[in-house]
Amino acid sequence: MKYSLRTATVADAELLRDIYAPYVSGTAITFECEVPTVEEFRRRIAATLERYPYLVAEDERGDVVGYAYAGPLKERAAFNRSVETSIYVRQDEVGKGLGRLLHDALEQALKDIGILNMYACIAAPRGDDPYLTDNSIRFHTHLGYRLIGRFLQCGYKFERWYDMVWMEKLIGEHRSDS
Repeated sequence: MKYSLRTATVADAELLRDIYAPYVSGTAITFECEVPTVEEFRRRIAATLERYPYLVAEDERGDVVGYAYAGPLKERAAFNRSVETSIYVRQDEVGKGLGRLLHDALEQALKDIGILNMYACIAAPRGDDPYLTDNSIRFHTHLGYRLIGRFLQCGYKFERWYDMVWMEKLIGEHRSDS
C-alpha cells in the first residue's frame, strides 16, 4: 500500500478520534480511559499545530489511516528543544510500515524546527497481558530510541496495573550556543 502524508487540520478531528478510540477502549496503549469527544480532538489538534507538527497519513483511496504529532516534553523554556511524540495507526493498517513512515516524517519536521530530542512515553506490560504487548517498545528501539527510565505500576486500567517506560532519541547536535 502506498501512503501520502499531509498536515492535519481541525477538520480531521472525527477521523483521527475514530482511529484513536479503539486504543482507548480496548487496549492499555494509552492510559486515557474515556474516548475524547470530537470537539476535544479539535482542540488538541489546534493547540498542537500552534507550535508543533501534526501529520496525517492517507492511503491510495484518500482514507485517513494514521497520524503522528509532537507536544512539549515540559512547559518550562529550558525544554524547548525536546518533545514527546505520539503515533497512532488504524488497527487494520498496523504492521505495514505506516508507523515508520509517520515517525520518519515527524522526525524530519521536528529537525526542521530545531528540535533536538524526541521522547516516547510508552505503556509497558508486566508480563503476558490481553490489553498490551511490548510492540511499541520494540518499534521505538528499532527506530534508534534508547530506554531511559521505567515507572513501576503507575497506570491503572482494566483492573490491572501497568508500567510506563520513557525512551529517548537524540536527533540534533547539542551545542552550547543553541
